[in-house]
This record gives sequence, structure tokens and C-alpha cells, in this order.
Amino acid sequence: MLNDNILLVILIAVVGLVAITVNFVITTREQQEEAKEKRLTWIKGQAEHIFQALSVLREANCKIEIIQKIDEHATILLEEVALLAPDSELFKSLAEQKDSADRAAPSADSFDSDRSLKRAQIYINFSEKLVLQLAKGGKITLILAKSYQQELYWLRITVVADAHLVQGNKFKANSDLMTAVSHYRHAKALLVKANIPMQKKKSLLEQVDALIEEIQPKKPRSHGSLAESLDRLL
Repeated sequence: MLNDNILLVILIAVVGLVAITVNFVITTREQQEEAKEKRLTWIKGQAEHIFQALSVLREANCKIEIIQKIDEHATILLEEVALLAPDSELFKSLAEQKDSADRAAPSADSFDSDRSLKRAQIYINFSEKLVLQLAKGGKITLILAKSYQQELYWLRITVVADAHLVQGNKFKANSDLMTAVSHYRHAKALLVKANIPMQKKKSLLEQVDALIEEIQPKKPRSHGSLAESLDRLL
């Protein structure tokens, strides 16, 4: 009888231990699956933004070394999805988006609409923040990130300025000179306000000034009364 009770206690203990173990395994798997889904959701959002940014940067003819660093980061994210969910629709979708971003190239009419121009501003600004994130993650140095950030800031300014110049040239070709010069002046205002060394923006400013002066030549300075008196005296 005593032996039967001991066996019963042992059996109950074994069953309890098995139940605890099974519950632990199930809970752990659920937690791992939940963590995996959260990670995949985060990667999806991040990667989609990065692929859009890469398309814009290639269309805007951004420096190749900046594109390469961001592309390397995008590839790492895609490889992680391949490990976590190799046969998923997410991996297929992101791979297609990367292929599309890889095919993007500079074009004269890439930013010829307000919508495309706004998209460019958003994703170049996103890229400015991304290079700092790469520096925080140890992917690039902080000094390099600051340099890239400055280049991207200037790219954001010139993309908008160039779009105004393109529009201005179209209106000029159609003899709408007042609208044309308005676009040229918008481009000049952007360049003047840009927090960029004058030497870097001098050439583009001179180009814009020439376009404005072609339509609205500068008036010769009038002499003051003192100058006129001196002329007469001489």
C-alpha cells in the first residue's frame, strides 16, 4: 500500500513536470513567434522606406558612395527576412522592391510634378536621418555620417532648385516670361538661404542670376546729384 502511494506521488510529480515542461516549450515558442512577427513588421516598414529612398537618390544622381552604404544596409535587412521567412510573401515583395530600386536611374523628368518633388524631399530627408542611424549602429563613422548628411541636405536643395529651373525654362519657351522669372527667383531664394558654403553654390547661383537677367536686365545705376555736379565741374 505504501509503495502504491509512493508510485502515485512519483507519477503525479512526473506528470506535473511534463506539463510544466510542455507549457514552457509552448510559451517559449509563442514568445519567439511573437518576437519574430514584430521584427518582420519592423523590417517591412524600414526596408520599404529605404528602397523608396534608394530610388529617389539614384534618380537625383546622388553620390554613389552614399547610395552604396544605404544599399548595403538594405541588403542586410533583406537577408534577415530570408532567414526568418524565406518562402513568405513579405520576402518576395521586398525582393521585388529592391530590384525596382536597383533599376532606378537619373532622368530629366524624374521630379517634374509636385507629387514627385514632394516624394524626393521626403525620402532625401529620410536618408539624412538614416545615415546618422548607421553611425549609431557602428556601420559608418560619425564623421562620415555628418559628411553624408551635408551632401544629402545640399541634394535636397538642388533637387527643388533644379525643378524650378526646369519649369522656368518651359514657361520661357512658351513666352510666359513673368512666370518663368518667378520660378528662377524661387530657385535663387532656395540657394541663397541654403546653409552651404558660398563656394559650393556659387556656380549654380551665377547660372540662375544669368537666367533672371536675360529676362529682366539690371538697370544701370543712376548718379546722385553730387555725382552729376562733379561731372559737370570736370
